[in-house]
Amino acid sequence: MGTAKLALPFGPELMLERIVRLLAEACQPIVVVAAAGQELPALPAGVIVARDLHPERGPLEGLSAGLAALGEDVEAAYATSCDVPLMVPAFVRRIFELLGDYRAAVPVSGGYHHPLAAVYRRGVVDVVNELLATNRLRPAYLFDIVSTRRVEESELVDVDPRLDTLKNLNHPADYLAALAQAGFTPPPDFIKLFAKPTS
Repeated sequence: MGTAKLALPFGPELMLERIVRLLAEACQPIVVVAAAGQELPALPAGVIVARDLHPERGPLEGLSAGLAALGEDVEAAYATSCDVPLMVPAFVRRIFELLGDYRAAVPVSGGYHHPLAAVYRRGVVDVVNELLATNRLRPAYLFDIVSTRRVEESELVDVDPRLDTLKNLNHPADYLAALAQAGFTPPPDFIKLFAKPTS
């Protein structure tokens, strides 16, 4: 995207604020995992902030920090990125429902697993840490080791017909399209948000 996605304006909120609000409609408590030293916008009371121990290690690093920050009274957690502003809370609740006796439940769409739209039992943190310790950073390794419920599109479209929860924003055009779909106009300083610094 070329800029910090979590701080992008999305209607009256910043992107991270919106994700936290939508997620709170489906589950509690909420853990926000950030890089060491990364600044975050103001978050609601009760939101737990955890930090990655090592930079640039992908979703498993964030999953490790997030699961470790949860109390023992939490059985399972939904993991998401901060750039899915069209998230549907009913989608999150459905993934929890489909977890059953599995240790993870992950949507599969277009042949691709979505590890950041998935539910994980808190106890998988030990397996995640073993994978990180051996530099096996792809979430697919986790899904091959722990019992995983692979959730098909057909099991989700009744609660999220366009599967908007799976649409993350990687480019300015994605951001504009998501704003339009949500009924928002681009912020006045849109061009400045994505301006490349000159050398």
